[in-house]
Amino acid sequence: MQRTKVIDLLRLTPTGQTVKAMGWVRTFRNTQFISLNDGSTILNIQAVVELNSQPEEILRRITTGACIAVEGELIPSPAKGQTVEIKVKGLEILGDCDAEKYPLQPKKHSLEFLREIAHLRSRTNTFGAVMRIRHAMAFAIHQFFNERGFVYMHTPIITGSDAEGAGAMFRVTTLDLNNPPRDEQGHISHKDDFFGKETNLTVSGQLEGETYALALGEIYTFGPTFRAENSNTTRHLAEFWMIEPEMAFYDLNDNMRLATDLLQYLVRYALTHCKDDLEFLDKRAAEEEASKPQDQRSELGLLQRLQFVTENEFQRLSYTEAIDILRNSNPNKKKKFQYLVEEWGVDLQSEHERYLVEKHFKKPVILYDYPAAIKAFYMRQNEDGKTVRAMDVLFPGIGEIIGGSQREERYDKLLKRVQELNLPEKDLWWYLELRKFGSAPHSGFGLGFERLMLFVTGMTNIRDVIPFPRFPGNAEF
Repeated sequence: MQRTKVIDLLRLTPTGQTVKAMGWVRTFRNTQFISLNDGSTILNIQAVVELNSQPEEILRRITTGACIAVEGELIPSPAKGQTVEIKVKGLEILGDCDAEKYPLQPKKHSLEFLREIAHLRSRTNTFGAVMRIRHAMAFAIHQFFNERGFVYMHTPIITGSDAEGAGAMFRVTTLDLNNPPRDEQGHISHKDDFFGKETNLTVSGQLEGETYALALGEIYTFGPTFRAENSNTTRHLAEFWMIEPEMAFYDLNDNMRLATDLLQYLVRYALTHCKDDLEFLDKRAAEEEASKPQDQRSELGLLQRLQFVTENEFQRLSYTEAIDILRNSNPNKKKKFQYLVEEWGVDLQSEHERYLVEKHFKKPVILYDYPAAIKAFYMRQNEDGKTVRAMDVLFPGIGEIIGGSQREERYDKLLKRVQELNLPEKDLWWYLELRKFGSAPHSGFGLGFERLMLFVTGMTNIRDVIPFPRFPGNAEF
């Protein structure tokens, strides 16, 4: 008989039909009541074994974590919180589970402990919910851009350029690290390396994306990116995923509008299609908040934060206006900010961004026209000679969730900026050359997928919204 997923069984009207379910045992009570989950939903289905209907040796093998198949009649359930259950006629053990050694028991486990068993944590309610939402968000991203006529591009994972000018990149080489070839100056020579030059894992697909935006009009990338920063924080990963649209003929206002539309679309999609998982995570987040000191608790629950984004216009203001607000704010005057805002030109911290969103405007915020000195070389320079057409989208609980800009399309301006920052022209020749052959105004932005996941799920550590996190000192699994 063909298996029916638990999510579909729970939607059926019981008419005495015979059904088959397969999944993992969450609990087995009184040698009669099996709570079964197959990952298709956060909800379990109860399978009821009639007394003396199954061999004793089979019942002894039904433990938490065991994988089983049950076949029987779908009937109305008298139990609270469920509409149907399976009256078991046939039962098969598909995979035994050593109950004494199985680390997941029917109790609450810490997230730190679950990271140590990342190969099994997906079987918990929390991680099952997070990963189903991750899938839904990835699908919605592609759907959003497809509906708007964007072309999906695969940009290189291995690159010879550093899009950010940050220098914190993972190197890619086939050289013998114990005895690398060296040039006359004693430096490692990459002449005989696989690519004939020094290469790295990409920090961004933006630069390559621009080349196709200036041919196809509107493109986006959605792929893995890498940062070799030694950051052991709840917001940083060494390997993460980025959504990066690039659009010809878009100015900064067009860019801000697209970013707003994308974020509201994704949050609405989650609220519509991930209801059960979000309700579970909302309760989980509320429990976490209740354990914090009163002055550290969030004013909004998870579902309220999501609705906060969909129901509010995004407030737009310049960096200069934001600095004035922050400088005159009570937390700054009373020295409650960890990083005091004293002068124009400072790089804003998460605490400043969250103050603007959660306390001052009480709505999502888009900051624009940042000082050139704290932004990347490729951003279009404003006529004031001090600022660039950059933008950051700020969310409650997160701070910056999107960073982007109108790109510098003028060859002389871009070349001068590259030279000022001592960036290698030889590696950026093709990027500069785009400005010589039919250059056009264009814009783009980057949305960190895991940052989005933190917001949508209410999780507080970025290591818990990606299946197998990579961070300093950890590449397990």
